[in-house]
Amino acid sequence: VSTQSTGDALMQPVRKVQQATHFKKVTGPMRDDPTQMKHDFLSPCSPADQGAEETNWMSISGDDLLEPKVDMNDMLRALSSCRPTVGPEDLSEHVKFTAQFGQEG
Repeated sequence: VSTQSTGDALMQPVRKVQQATHFKKVTGPMRDDPTQMKHDFLSPCSPADQGAEETNWMSISGDDLLEPKVDMNDMLRALSSCRPTVGPEDLSEHVKFTAQFGQEG
């Protein structure tokens, strides 16, 4: 997994928040004391979700926003959109090097 795809996956929750048109109340750990739960965070959701309220992230206080966690779908989406960082010429040079010097070099 490249640094580029990992960075893109980490940005997916931010994109979900920015693109959301609806948010719902959820429960999550308080930031200043994770042993305590807060029951009225707002998190992005589908308009069809029960309790969905039409709003946008700009109208929600940072203290009330619970961003989604990075999940496997975020990683897969990032991997599907990243471009190779090694070209065919690089691979060819690697094959030549390995043939000449072995895997350990």
